[in-house]
Formats: sequence, C-alpha cells, structure tokens
Amino acid sequence: MNNLKRIDPRRPFTITADGLKRITLGMTGVAGSMEFAAHGSTGSAHREHAKPRRTTATPQRVLLVAAHADRGALDDHARQTLAAAALIADATTEVVLLVFGEFTGDAAALGADKLIELPMFDRRVFAPLDELNALAACVAAYAPAHIFLPDNATGDGDLGRGYAAAANASVATHVVEIDAAHVAAYIQTNTAFAVRALPEVVLLAANAVDPKLPFVGAGERVVWRFDGEPASSKSIVRDLGVEEIDAAQLALEEADFIVSAGNGVSDVPAFERLAATLGAAIGASRVAVDDGKFTRDKQIGATGKTVEASVYIAFGISGAVQHLQGIKDCRHVIAVNLDASAPIAKRANLTVIADAQETIAALNEAAAAARTARGTGAALLNSTAVAEGALA
Repeated sequence: MNNLKRIDPRRPFTITADGLKRITLGMTGVAGSMEFAAHGSTGSAHREHAKPRRTTATPQRVLLVAAHADRGALDDHARQTLAAAALIADATTEVVLLVFGEFTGDAAALGADKLIELPMFDRRVFAPLDELNALAACVAAYAPAHIFLPDNATGDGDLGRGYAAAANASVATHVVEIDAAHVAAYIQTNTAFAVRALPEVVLLAANAVDPKLPFVGAGERVVWRFDGEPASSKSIVRDLGVEEIDAAQLALEEADFIVSAGNGVSDVPAFERLAATLGAAIGASRVAVDDGKFTRDKQIGATGKTVEASVYIAFGISGAVQHLQGIKDCRHVIAVNLDASAPIAKRANLTVIADAQETIAALNEAAAAARTARGTGAALLNSTAVAEGALA
C-alpha cells in the first residue's frame, strides 16, 4: 500500500531540503537549490549519523515562527511552518519559535534555534487580544525580518491576520509555495497563481513544506516573560469557557478521540461502555455498519466520514483501503487486531496483536477496578491517560 499523502496536482512545488520540488507524472523534479545543500541534505546519511547544526554563526537577523501547541506538541501544520523558516534561513539567520501554550517537544529537532514558551495561553482559553499583544511584544523584542504562522482555522491564521492589520505589515495568506526569495498563492478561486517577494507576515497553507530536516537547530529555551497589560479585562471579547458534552453526541468530523469497531467486535454494549469510560466518540467500519451493529452516521471511510482525530483506536478493523482513506489525517492510530499483517497495521503508530473483544473486556475490567479503588472521576482520568500514554 502507498502511504504517501495525496499531493494537490495544482500545487507547483513543495519545499524540501533539496530546494523546491515538483511532482510531475510520478517523477520528482528539482526546481531550485538552497544555500544549505552543502550540509549534505540527501542520501541516507541523516539516518545513519547525528544531524548537524544548521548554523553556528553569530546571528545577524531573525525569522520568527508563532504557533499554538496542542497538549504540549505542535501539529503537522505548525511543524511544516517551522521547517519552512529553517529551510530558507541562511547561516547568519536565527529561527525563533514562539509557542502559545505548554510545549514539551524537541524544538531543536524541529529546526528552532530559540524557543519561547507562553504556557498561560492554553488553547482552551479564548484570549485573542492578549495573544496579539504577546506576539507584538515578541516582535518588538527580536525585530524579525519575517514572521511565519500556519494558516489554519484554530487560532494561528486569525492571529497572523490580526497582527498584520494592527502593525500595518505586508502579508501573504494561503501560501502554497515558498523559498528564500518569494511566496506564491492561488487567487481568483484557484484559477490564477500570484507570486511576490517575501512579505513581513507569511501565513503558510498545509502541506506546502516537507518538515523532515537534514539538520537541527540550537534549541535554546529562552526565559521570556510577557508582562503586557491583559486586554481581556477591558475587551469586548469575552471567553465563555469550554462546554463539556457527551462524546457520543459529537460529530465524528469534530472528534479528537475516536474508538472504532470493526468485524472483530461482537459485544457492542461492552465496546460502547469502553468508549464512554475513555470519553471517546464512536466510529465503525463499513462491515460493522452493514451488519447493523452501528448506524450509518458512524461509518468511517471513503463512503462514510473522514476524520482528523488526534487519537484513533481501531478494534477488529482489518483496514480496507476505503477505511484507511477516512483516517489518513489522524495524528495517532492504534490498531487492535489478531492479524499482524493486516493493512491497518501499516498505517498504525502502535499495533496490539490481540483479540479485539478480549482487549475491550480487559480494558473495561481495568477501568472498573480503578473506579472502585479511586472513584469514578479518577478512573476516567486514568483511563484517558493510559490511552494517551501508549502514544508517548
């Protein structure tokens, strides 16, 4: 099975460690070269040896990357944006990563030379003006030549646009092509292609950059305090908090944690009890839906729902190509299956070779024991931690 993500055929190039590359009729063509190619960015040397530092020269300018963290990590889009800055930076340029929220990842491995963490800006808290002030303060402190943010719908895109408007800065949005000299984006409902020099603010579209780098950054963690006056107390924007709902009522397209059942699940009530214990939404394969075990709105796959969950646990699902298409954008996939060679095992980040029904029963028993020992609330937290801990 081909595990490569589908590439938009209209996209001209994707920036990689070898420069801008274009996919044409199955062949990869190089459209440009980058200054860092001399570091040895091709071949298998990266896998065999420790990656070198991108630069050890005294920095003369700064590229700033800003993004929100999700449970201590950057998502794929944010990592691509950081990689873009690292790839176009020359030997005298420092890449500074500003993270809104707690960050526990390896900033150096992602290409950052400096890391500024603002844990007070949790993603569950809506404080757009405070975040805008923090970004402006960081820009004032480091005077970056360019600012990069992921152009997404979860806060970064709005933050970049808000800053550009407040600072009267030049900006490019939905950027699908970038190198050290220019950016490009589609315009006029994707019927035309616009190119310009790098603006002050770059909002990068998803999958325009290969995040795999042949080097590492310095990864220095900077203690930087944002002491600006909170705008939330005098703002017309008011955070109404997060409303907790039953995961079973959540649309699968919006669910962040999904447990899915296939032909290997025979005891549906036990499976549903486990989903309730873990606080996960319920999905199913086409076979399970066709057998009448689940309603059609639970079907995941090419002929059902396409999901983007952070955690997706598949019980007794072999992984037909249609189902794999529906989970291609999930961040972490755990497969529980008796067949170690099942197609879903190739997609899974973790495969448990076991009977799905026995595993569900064991997890329910463990949850019941924990509930008895610690109380219902502690059991729920512990069960969720166990599911996420397996992916750490």
